[in-house]
Amino acid sequence: MRLYRHLLIAATLLACVVIALGAYVRLSDAGLGCPDWPGCYGHWLGVPTLGHEQLAASAAFPQRALDSGKAWKEMIHRYCAGTLGLLVLAIWLLAWREKIRQRTSPFLASLLLGIVGLQAALGMWTVTLLLKPVIVTLHLIGGMSTLAVLLALILVTGSRAPSSPQRASLRWLAAVALLAVITQIALGGWVSSNYAALACPDFPQCQGQWQPAADFSQAFKLHRELGQTDDGQLLSNAALMAVHWSHRLGAMLVLLTVGALSAALLRSGERYWRRWGSLLLALVVLQIGLGIGNVLLALPLPLALAHTLGAAALLIVVLSINILGVPGRASHLSNRQQPGQLCQAPDETKVRQTVPHQNPA
Repeated sequence: MRLYRHLLIAATLLACVVIALGAYVRLSDAGLGCPDWPGCYGHWLGVPTLGHEQLAASAAFPQRALDSGKAWKEMIHRYCAGTLGLLVLAIWLLAWREKIRQRTSPFLASLLLGIVGLQAALGMWTVTLLLKPVIVTLHLIGGMSTLAVLLALILVTGSRAPSSPQRASLRWLAAVALLAVITQIALGGWVSSNYAALACPDFPQCQGQWQPAADFSQAFKLHRELGQTDDGQLLSNAALMAVHWSHRLGAMLVLLTVGALSAALLRSGERYWRRWGSLLLALVVLQIGLGIGNVLLALPLPLALAHTLGAAALLIVVLSINILGVPGRASHLSNRQQPGQLCQAPDETKVRQTVPHQNPA
């Protein structure tokens, strides 16, 4: 079990690295640094560096000029993703061991292996389909899903949160906040894959308007190529504005739902949940600030990477709160008296003192 948890923690940390590297590759325009898959210009180890290797690469892929810097970025991302896949395979194999199956079901580990397998296919299609937006967005969602399932495995095999009565309304609020964060991550991936981050270069307005002339009819057509409409025409700036503006509206929804959840946790009677509420509030404020900074500063690479990692951190915290459970109004009882003490028999000595002495006769 200890090895299993160590592998889960290592895989979770590596998943964060892979997400960051994927964002770095995409933002530095290195997504097609290697025109083939899984190798790079026919090389499995490294990229062509020698003169004759570069000549052979140019002859094999005349449509894509070799850029060693971009190629190395892509290959490092692939090596880390491949290592993560091997860790997930080891986790899946251990999950079927008898001692671990007694502690937790292997279902999540099997789901994780399936997601990682799909991720490998999406990584291949990202290259072969020339950065098709729907594939790139699904690739990002797959990376976040991998991180989420790894976190769930860590939580279900670890120690539980302090037991306390739970309020149904707060459970629903936590679920809605999680759904809002997931939707916003998908919208962020759609913005990034369509290169629409700077379609609205001002804030809080877009192109100086509160209601920009956005073309939503083409903005969310899934079956189209990068920068094109579904009929092959050049994608208009109005469609890119619609993508960007939708992401901003989603950010408002996240701020409202996650802010309400953090406020409810801060009002709870337990220090444990107040800490979660403080962390959640700090993350959502930081994430909104990073988004505004990316717009006003024209998407600097470090800030854009921080925005991606902030989304991952927000997903981790909101998902953890949903898995661990949320406190209710009566949670303070758990600090004063254990549930088993509520039905404890009265002390006989105290009963004797309160009952007046009677003569047997």
